[in-house]
Amino acid sequence: MNQKSTTELTASVRNFSVQLSPTPRGARLARLLATEQLRSWGLPLDPARLLVAELANNASAHGRVPGRDFRLTLYVVGDTLRIEVTDTRDEELPHPRQPSLEAESGRGLLLVEALALRWGVTEGRFPRKTVWAELRCTPPEPRF
Repeated sequence: MNQKSTTELTASVRNFSVQLSPTPRGARLARLLATEQLRSWGLPLDPARLLVAELANNASAHGRVPGRDFRLTLYVVGDTLRIEVTDTRDEELPHPRQPSLEAESGRGLLLVEALALRWGVTEGRFPRKTVWAELRCTPPEPRF
């Protein structure tokens, strides 16, 4: 492999990972850290930060096991951003449900489904699961 190819490969793969407490504060911190990481990479903030907020909130609300953290990971490979949230509660895998009109919650995965290019759940080593979503991302156009 020549030097140019190595440089191009290295420059096109980026990642960020952090472990956070499975609390509303941890979910909020996940969104804030993801926002700053996306900004430092020069990528559009939305809808990525909305997806991070939803997946992290689900991890703190439904994937919470006392004393066990959740992990947020962002990968950028080429023009695809992959958002992963791994928690330690794998009894029930998430799937979108149609909430009643009066329900105050239950629309999060419908939002993920609408905003993401693809999304899904990967079962990991017991007792882990990872909920992920992918977006096409392009750097913002230069402003003149």
